[in-house]
Amino acid sequence: MGFRNSMARRFGDSLGSGSTQYLSYYDICLTTEDVRSLRSDWLTDNNIAFWEEWLEREVLIKYPEAKIVLLRPSMTFLMMQSSDVRSIASALPSFEKITHIFLPVNDARDSTRSDLGSHWSLLLVSKIDGVAFHYDSLGGANYYEAQKCTDRLSKVLGQPLRFYQMNDCPQQENSSDCGVYVCILMRHLLIKKLLNANATEKVSMSMANKMVDSRSGRKEMINIIESLRKEGERRRSASPFPSSSTPPRID
Repeated sequence: MGFRNSMARRFGDSLGSGSTQYLSYYDICLTTEDVRSLRSDWLTDNNIAFWEEWLEREVLIKYPEAKIVLLRPSMTFLMMQSSDVRSIASALPSFEKITHIFLPVNDARDSTRSDLGSHWSLLLVSKIDGVAFHYDSLGGANYYEAQKCTDRLSKVLGQPLRFYQMNDCPQQENSSDCGVYVCILMRHLLIKKLLNANATEKVSMSMANKMVDSRSGRKEMINIIESLRKEGERRRSASPFPSSSTPPRID
């Protein structure tokens, strides 16, 4: 398989492969190629966007007082590639009352081709503290990109952000699990460090001693997708106008 096709599979460009729609989940439509990648390959931006959508619908919804944004990979890429952040302000969510922002970061440097990246990492920004924490499962591979993302977001927010490389981030054991680490760490940080944190105690954002089982993570995500797909198929069959030409849908 050529280099372009290999890279494209990591970040969601089907390149005319004819990948079919597998599941429509609110604003995300997963394809068979996304599901195949999730099973054993590099995660696409669509995989990560789905995970963020699922966390919003299944976790964040239980905490209506939380002011947290899970920025989609496409929005992070757009922000990083735009020299004038004011020109993209309308495409981004409002951060006015937000306390924390999660940003999946990839190393694509071509402003017109997000699919040419090869590594994912996670940036967690505490707007109230003016701090950006970078979690990279491959050492400092995305150090430059994370710093650039922090700088761009600082301009969007109109406030300075201190950048911290989290050197105790769990490390992947192969070349394809970076996206899985982003998803697992995102959920852990969201639930354990933010939503369920004791408001009277200082919370450490360190990930020291956190174990990540990427194989189990992939399996769990696949199981979630398959369960949603079955429910979508049930709803479709119960519809007075069922259609097999559209993917199973949850909304």
